[in-house]
Parts: sequence; C-alpha cells; structure tokens
Amino acid sequence: MKPKENYLRMLAHKEYEFVPSMLEPYMAGVTDELLTPQMAPDGPIVTGLGVTYVGSPENMFGAMPKPGVVLLEDITKWRDVVKLPDLSHRDKEAYYKERGKNVDRENLAVVTDGGDYFLTLVSLMSFEGALLALYEEPEEVLALLTHISKFYVEVTKDIFRYVKPDVYILMDDDAAYRAPFFSPEMYRKFFKPFHKLHCDIALENGAFINRHDCGRSEPFIDDWLELGVREWNPIQITNDCSAVKQKYCGRLVLNGCWDSQGEFSTKLVDKQRLRDKLIEYVDVYAPGGDFVFAAMVGGMPDPNAPPDPEAEERREIVKDVFFNYARGKVR
Repeated sequence: MKPKENYLRMLAHKEYEFVPSMLEPYMAGVTDELLTPQMAPDGPIVTGLGVTYVGSPENMFGAMPKPGVVLLEDITKWRDVVKLPDLSHRDKEAYYKERGKNVDRENLAVVTDGGDYFLTLVSLMSFEGALLALYEEPEEVLALLTHISKFYVEVTKDIFRYVKPDVYILMDDDAAYRAPFFSPEMYRKFFKPFHKLHCDIALENGAFINRHDCGRSEPFIDDWLELGVREWNPIQITNDCSAVKQKYCGRLVLNGCWDSQGEFSTKLVDKQRLRDKLIEYVDVYAPGGDFVFAAMVGGMPDPNAPPDPEAEERREIVKDVFFNYARGKVR
C-alpha cells in the first residue's frame, strides 16, 4: 500500500498497513498565493488583504506578519482599510492548473489550507490589538470577519472546484504553549462559525479535515469534531496527550505527541537515551492506531547554513527508529 492510500485510509477509519510519517512523504500542498502563507523562505510575501509576511532561519522560515507593521489600528475603521481583492478577471482554471502541475497525485495526497480568521485578525491589528478588539468591539470584529469570509470562502470553493484536494488543513493557531488565547465560548462566538463554512466546503467535496493548531488547544477538540475534523497536528506535549488518545482514539488522528522543543531539539544527548525515548513514544501512542509518527529533533535544516553533524546524527536515529520499529506498529 502506498503512503498516500495508507494515510487516507487512516483518516477514513479503515484498515491501514503502517504508521504514517513525513519521513515517508504522503502529501503535497497546493495553495493560493493570495492567502496566508505558511512559509516565507525567499523574502516578503504580500497577501490578498495586503498583509506582508516574512520568515527567518530563527523560526525555520515560518511566515509571520512583518514586525512593526499594523494595518488596522482601530477596528471600527476596518471598512476604510480592509479591501478584498477583485477575482472577477482571474483565469481560475488556468491558475490552479499551473499551481498543481508538479504534484505527484498518484503517490501523494493533495492538501490545501486556509480558514485562519483569528490569525488574520492578528495580522491586521497585532496580537494585542486583536485581543482587545474581541472584548471591546465584538460586533465590529464579527462584521470584519464576515467581510473577509467572502474572499476566503470564494477562494476555498475555487480550490476545491479546480484542484480537488484530498485533505483540507484548517489553519488557525488559537493557543499559546500553555493556554488558549481565548475561551471555548469565545471561540464558538467569533471563529467557529467561519471555520464551519470552510469545513462544510471540504466535506461537501469528499475531503478530510486536518486541524492545525499549536499550543494547548485541547479545550477545543469537541468543537473540532462537530466540524468534521479527523486529524490534529501538531498535538504538542503541553496537552494531556495520553488522555486525549484514550478519550478520542477512533475519532481523532493524533499527529505529534513528541516534545519537539525539549532536550533532543537543541543538542546531541546520549544516543541510547534518544533511541529509548523514541521507542517509548511509539509504545505509548501507537497502540490503538490513529497515530502519525512526528518526532522532530533540531527542527528543519536551514538550507543556507552549513551542515550540522550533530543534528544530522539525531535525525538519522529518528529515521532508524521509525523505519525499523515504529512503522510496523499499526495496532
């Protein structure tokens, strides 16, 4: 069974043959350049809403709003500031055909992403400004998000019409490492209705939903399941991963559960200790299924930096444990 089919069968709650891992790639992304980028390795990227994103080696080139730039100081002035791009003259079929022309659909599941309403609010107003607006001008926030949703939903529908992805990644980090940014009640009021718009499009087109949410976001799991979410990435260890596994196994695939920011991420410790921790990781989370092996040690390599022999040695240990131990732990 190919990694693509194996992964999709896991999401469908069907029998699969081996534990998935991106060490054995099973997906490829197709996105729209007008939406929020995930990575910015080659310099600034400007979205359809006019937000500039940048990346750096320090954050593994993850796209972040350009520091010091606040487009919307006052939420009540959003009608004067936030303009949606005109998509009426776009040759959508040709555009998306070009975006997906190099994807190996036979061997890789096609994924797309979006739905980042909280992060969009942050990108326009700054983190502090967004949180203050939620409390001080809730109706204006909802009006702004409703306006933005016209653009986001149109693009999402176009992607499904022309790209036909297998998986939709709902991207919207709404938690810090130790606590959510807001309560489940606030999530249900401000963001869940917009997330539902996107999830409904995915489900109507036969796609699976993968929820990307860093930090301690386990209070939102039941809401995700109501939206049709099948997978959570990356479930970080600040959540009670074992309890989540016990409660939701059979309903939610856990992609993560590894301490990617701990001792193994920054230095080469005893090789046997790393190997033992990896085996323990697999033995705890693989039983029962619905588990994607996602151990990272030292983050993503910087293509512009000289090779780090210690980091490469750690990665080789991870690969060895995955292919020679974890991969076969289906149940």
